[in-house]
Formats: sequence, C-alpha cells, structure tokens
Amino acid sequence: MTPAEAWQELLTGNSRFVTGAVEHPSQGVDRRAEVSGEQHPFAVIFGCSDSRVAAEIIFDRGLGDMFVVRTAGHVVDTTVLGSIEYGVEVLGAPLVVVLGHDSCGAVGAARSALVTGQMPPGMIRAVVDRVIPSIVTRAPAVSGQVIGGGERFDLEVPEAAELGRVHVRRTVQMLSSYSRALSQAVTDGRCAIVGAEYTLADGRVGAVESVGDIEATA
Repeated sequence: MTPAEAWQELLTGNSRFVTGAVEHPSQGVDRRAEVSGEQHPFAVIFGCSDSRVAAEIIFDRGLGDMFVVRTAGHVVDTTVLGSIEYGVEVLGAPLVVVLGHDSCGAVGAARSALVTGQMPPGMIRAVVDRVIPSIVTRAPAVSGQVIGGGERFDLEVPEAAELGRVHVRRTVQMLSSYSRALSQAVTDGRCAIVGAEYTLADGRVGAVESVGDIEATA
C-alpha cells in the first residue's frame, strides 16, 4: 500500500466501527495460520494506553494488520522510537499514526501540574514530565502557574481538549524530527506520519496533523 491507501483503509474501518457495521476482518482461523510465520502490517499505530482506545477495534482490523505501540499519553522515549522504526524499516509499514483521544488522563494530569504546581506521585510523574514539554512549547493561553527551577512563574495554559490536540501535533513533529529513519522514509515517499484524534463518545477518528502524502489520487 501507499501511505494514502493505508490511511484510507484505516478510515474505512473506522467508519464501519462508528456505524456498527463491523466486519472483524483478519480474525479467523485461516488468518491466524497465515501470519504465524511472518507479519506485514500496513500501519504502525502509536497510541495512548487508555483502555477505551483499542486500535484494532476502533479501525475494525485484525491479526497482522497493524503494528501497535502504546504508552500512557503516547509519550515518546527511545524504545518507542525504536519500536516505530522497526515497524517502518523492518516490517515495511507505509504509515505511522499517532492516535490521541479526548479526555486523556495523562494530558489532564499534565495540565493540572502546570496550573497547581503539584506533580502526581511515584513513576506516574515520569509520564507527566514527558507530556508537559510537549504541550508547553506549543500552547497559547489562560493563566496558571508552574514550578520550574524551584521558582513559580506565570504560564498560560489552555483547556485539556485543546492541549490534547497540541500534544498529538507535537508528537508527530517529534517523530519526524528525532528519528532520522522516519524522516528519510517520509522524504522518500515510503511512509507518512499522521496525527489523529479519537472521540470517545462517537468513535470517530480524524486527522489533526500529517507529515508526508496521505491524499488519495483519482
């Protein structure tokens, strides 16, 4: 598939999910046997670990169709980058989708930390620490405070819904700029990176950012 064809395939599956006309493709006994020896997914999905955002269900796909990487708040680290690069460079997937969603707990926790100056306990803080730079570097404004370098300073913090989309866009930009392999794949036309947002209530997925060509040709 081309990147555009892969994106259209995901949108078609999501449309089936939204309308309740799901087909559950690639989930039978024959498909299980077919992919037992090797895999050729047509998309890498990098999404949030939220229990309500299961990619195979949202896009009505099955075994071997998508290479899925998930972290709370779709935060990026070196193992995430390595996993995504593996999906593109080794498995040959022509599309990477950063799948965010509304009412994201990680984004909400990051906003709360910015506004109140209070960080969550334990290793949850590691997730919030990675979300905060993403939403701060792109954010326009309402008043809040944040702790930095031991001092409080004024900061403008949008509502969580807007910050979620900001975080998706920033994640797309991070993948395309931090990974030489992904950047080259996009330049070569072998891959595109799409930032998308999933709406929990109606099940729809819509693009909010893209790098590379995802426009279908006639």
